[in-house]
Parts: sequence; structure tokens; C-alpha cells
Amino acid sequence: MTAVRPSLGLRFWLIAAAAVAGMLITASMGRWQLSRAADKEALQALLDERGRMPAIDGASLLNAEPDQDVLVHRSVVLEGRWLPQHTVYLDNRQMQGRPGFFVLTPLQLAAEGGGVVLVQRGWAPRNFQDRMQLPQVLTPQDAMVRVQGRVAPAPSRLYEFQGADSALGSSRIRQNLDLAAFRAETGLALAPLTVQQGGEPSEGLQRNWPVVGTGVDKHYGYAFQWFGLCGLIALLYVWFQIVRRFIRPRSQPAA
Repeated sequence: MTAVRPSLGLRFWLIAAAAVAGMLITASMGRWQLSRAADKEALQALLDERGRMPAIDGASLLNAEPDQDVLVHRSVVLEGRWLPQHTVYLDNRQMQGRPGFFVLTPLQLAAEGGGVVLVQRGWAPRNFQDRMQLPQVLTPQDAMVRVQGRVAPAPSRLYEFQGADSALGSSRIRQNLDLAAFRAETGLALAPLTVQQGGEPSEGLQRNWPVVGTGVDKHYGYAFQWFGLCGLIALLYVWFQIVRRFIRPRSQPAA
């Protein structure tokens, strides 16, 4: 006698459709993580290439276009005098997991026709008992300083409620800083790009800036997890919907 195969009902096809959808979604997520890893590897290669280039000076920054990103991440050396009266403290900024301020001070360049570059000098902790108290940051007065760092865009914007006290001129403590608006507020001839100061901690500031382009291994790990989940869905589907359904166990006697 011929064994009767179980009929394929609606439940079988629904499970098949769900399994195929799950495999497609997880496989696409794995491919997306691989593309993210490739993008970061390309970015890291670009950073390494620009890091080997000679350092630029303030004149290159002053002549840069606002949307010119070919100078971003280039090494830079500036000489000038701080303008501490225009120092801004960006609130809710973290460094190594600790909340505090990013401290930004304009630097009046010495030999570039009176131009000014906004320098991201570093990070300082805040006093949570008195949230309006400014951190102690040492700023040389009327002294020529030499600043080494890398070219960077303006600090990233954080979400803020409409009407927050970060409006121009309301406080030295702000949530965000728009470079064009700050130029109009202060009347300074600010360069369209900023400089992120490097070096060891000094003047009450830390400079453990996050490394751009890291996290490639994380994306490869996520991709492995997504592809593994895709394979698991396929394995479970084949076992429960095909092997156990259509192949008679050895212990079952023939009809």
C-alpha cells in the first residue's frame, strides 16, 4: 500500500510565507550592517589619508567654503589670542559617558588678516548642585597661544524645546550653537569651519574626543547575528514543516 502524504493546507502556506518573509528581512538587515561596515572602513581610510597630509593654517580655514568638507579631519595649527568674552558652554554633552559641557572659544588669528576661528577647546564637567555654575576653565588673557587639532564641522545639534534658553544672547550656557547665527550675534569674522583642539588635558578641560570611523567590528558582529537568525529560521522551517511532516519516522511501521 502507498503511504498517504498529509495535504498542504492554509496553515502550511501561511507558515511558509512567514518563514520566507523572516529570512528576507534578516538577510537584508545583515547586508545593511555589512554596508555600514564598508562605509566606516572607507571613512577610516579617508581619515588616515588626510591624517598623513601636512597641517594647514588659519588662512585655509578662512578661505574655505561653508560646505567644503575636503578640509574636515585635516590637521591644523593655529596661532592667535583667545576671545574669552565670547566663550560658549554647550550643555548636555558627554565625554567617556559623563555629562558636562563642550567649551567653545573664538581664537583671533595672529597673521591671517584678523580672521577668527571657533575652537572646540574640550570638555568640562558640570556642577549638578548648581546647574548654572560655569566650570573653571583657564583662558590666557591677551597671550599668544598655539593651538593644534583637526578641522571639524560645528558641534552636532541636540534636540531642544522651542523657546529654550539657548536663544542667541540669552546665556553662555546653550544647548546648540549655529555658526552663522553666532557670527551675526558677535560680529566676528568667523571661519566657516571649526577646530577641535587636541592634546593632553589642560586648562581644566579634557580632550578625549570620540574617534571617528570606529565601530566596524560592531557592524560585523550585528551582521553575523542577523545572518545567523536567517539561517536559524530556515533550519527550523525545514525541520518542522518538511522533515517531520513528510518523512515518516523510522519507528513508524509501514502500512
